[in-house]
Amino acid sequence: MKQKTLLAVYSTAVLATASSTTILNAQSDDAVPVLDGIWDGGFSVRPVNGENVPWGEDNFPKLNARGLAYQETWEEIMAPKYDCQPASSPAIQYDPYHMKVTQWPDRVLFRYEKDDQLRTVWLDGREPDATDFSIQGFSKGYYEDGSLYVTTTHFVFDIAGFDDYNGIPSSAQKVVTERYWREGDELRMTLTVEDPMFLLEPTSYTTRWLPAAEGYMLQPYDCDPEASRASVRFYPSKYD
Repeated sequence: MKQKTLLAVYSTAVLATASSTTILNAQSDDAVPVLDGIWDGGFSVRPVNGENVPWGEDNFPKLNARGLAYQETWEEIMAPKYDCQPASSPAIQYDPYHMKVTQWPDRVLFRYEKDDQLRTVWLDGREPDATDFSIQGFSKGYYEDGSLYVTTTHFVFDIAGFDDYNGIPSSAQKVVTERYWREGDELRMTLTVEDPMFLLEPTSYTTRWLPAAEGYMLQPYDCDPEASRASVRFYPSKYD
């Protein structure tokens, strides 16, 4: 009985590996871009993010009445980042840090230096369930015409889930789509976010990363909640 059980486990593992390999092999060489490596998204690569970056007149989010009400009550001391809560999409992709991309047959891993976050993009067709809600949501993707396309759902509510600067929350209805592709040495991405709970329409931005310096390793993100919260301890509240 024990030998049969071990054989069944081994057979399942072999079939899973074969399935993952088939997924990758089914893509033509032209369809799968080479995204592996450590990428620099720092200040020397793109404009510094803020209230109007990467958002501008053409793509600043249009808020519904609920979103405007939340924004009106917002103040900096409410930001979960001061309690070391990680940033979420669409902000974490633009934060001025490095990231590491690892491509496997059945998944793509994005390791962000910011907040030491790991996102898994599943390529094997799996679907999320009720236990997959999280800060980073559930991501699935596919390759096509030299690009990686990613759709992420199953986010949890986040009072600052849109970005770190504008006091715009995000809900479990948020959907983030991304397209990654190479232009020479550059890694480029166009991101679109929609959230009918707070936004009147989807909004997008495009950004880039450059290859990290030779030998660069991702640095640990050491956030101490007590020290972080101390930085806004004496911030003047508009409700005082």
